Amino acid sequence: MSSEDTVTLWRPVGPKELELIQQSGRRAFPPRLPDQPIFYPVLTEDYAIKIARDWNVPASGAGFVTRFEVKRSFIASYDVQEAGGRDHLEYWIPAADLDAFNAAIVGTIAVVRSFP
Repeated sequence: MSSEDTVTLWRPVGPKELELIQQSGRRAFPPRLPDQPIFYPVLTEDYAIKIARDWNVPASGAGFVTRFEVKRSFIASYDVQEAGGRDHLEYWIPAADLDAFNAAIVGTIAVVRSFP
């Protein structure tokens, strides 16, 4: 698959979510919890860094930024959402669609940053 066929996305995660990603062979994100109806991958590394550093670290002691590729044909059916600012862009994937989202991941999920 060429890079034209995929979109690069990022996802900030805490240590528990990272452990579950690793258990999947770095091929899938874990199911959402009952109080988490939306899975939100973000469009820029900078935004993912901000969330991992400013939210995940205080909440769980560590934050990680993951990077992965998703089939463009899959993600094209979702709209980009602005979450509190022009630089805060993300997709809102309903929890019920997460299995299909995971199936659309091309390659593996890489950890590209860690905090603290």
